[in-house]
Amino acid sequence: MPPMTHRFRSALAIAAGAAITLALSACKRDDKPAPAPVPEVTVLTLRPASVPLSVDLPGRTAPFLLAEVRARVDGIVQERSFVEGADVRQGQPLYRIDPAPYQAALASAQAALLRAEANLATAGAKRKRYDALVGSNAISKQEYDDAKADEQQAAADVAGARAAATTARINLGYTNVSAPIAGRSTVSQVTKGAYVQGGSATLLTTIQQIDPMYVDLQQSSVEGLALRREIAAGNVRMDGPDRARVSLRLEDGSTYARTGTLEVSGVNVDPATGSVTLRARFPNPDHLLLPGMFVHAAVSQGVRQNALRVPAPAVTRNQQGLATVMLVGADGKTVQRTIRTGALVDGQWLVDAGLQEGERVVVSGVQKLRPGIAVKVRDAAAAPAAAPATAQR
Repeated sequence: MPPMTHRFRSALAIAAGAAITLALSACKRDDKPAPAPVPEVTVLTLRPASVPLSVDLPGRTAPFLLAEVRARVDGIVQERSFVEGADVRQGQPLYRIDPAPYQAALASAQAALLRAEANLATAGAKRKRYDALVGSNAISKQEYDDAKADEQQAAADVAGARAAATTARINLGYTNVSAPIAGRSTVSQVTKGAYVQGGSATLLTTIQQIDPMYVDLQQSSVEGLALRREIAAGNVRMDGPDRARVSLRLEDGSTYARTGTLEVSGVNVDPATGSVTLRARFPNPDHLLLPGMFVHAAVSQGVRQNALRVPAPAVTRNQQGLATVMLVGADGKTVQRTIRTGALVDGQWLVDAGLQEGERVVVSGVQKLRPGIAVKVRDAAAAPAAAPATAQR
């Protein structure tokens, strides 16, 4: 065999051996895969806390006092003496209706009263003379009785004339229309020269007292039942210094600077909406609140003592729809637990059952875990003490 051919075959054998050696090395490496990294999770150690609860309700503002100023006599409006939209004080003159007809009516009534009083004086003097005459039989008993009846009739006429004069004086007073309450006036419904009628009670303007201000809130009958139970349990006070507080969020999303108090809880359920009306009272010295504004109010519903809270992302639902959490046991392995949740407060579920103080709940990376695996634990910051929070049910 030629030398070249022998060398070629030797090279092929060496290459084949090297390939086999590499293949065997690779197989040995595959037989021993690198260990999977231990997942790192963040856990929250459960600690009980007192959680003030509140419920968020929609509502509208309403004036504390509302007075419709209406005409009480007929006549022509001679003067409007207030600025529309301005604050008015109680008793401030607003309108003047032509008083001439009522001045004349009062003068006529006063004249009729004078005439009746004169007739009464004459009848009284006559009855006194007859007192002396009837005893000596100088006059008949019938004449004496007639004199007494005339005096009584004259007294009745005086009373009627005095009442007519009082009515005329009252009607004359109605020609000067004044503010029945202090508050803010609205647009005048009549102008100078307009004819108004007392019989139809022509609307002149409206005055609204807006400091303080009412807020009428709508609450479902179910939530209302819960509120009444909280009141009965003493967690919510309707009077005294610890009465239920209400905070307000305005139409633009801003928070009203002053807190209000719950005044009354409705007793009737609206059959159309299934809701009851709550009324809260707010100070409004800056007149920022105006009647008819749409607002949201957070109404205090007491304090839940020794409550355990779990962040909402840590709670998942199983195929049956039950709430579950992943715990890290004392052995450092994960355990899945079914729990019962209550209200959602500021992104945290209040736990009614299923968890105990001191247990560690996984709050991040829950979706990548399965029960029974070892994990590396990193503690989360403890939940701060709760301020009055809005509960979502």
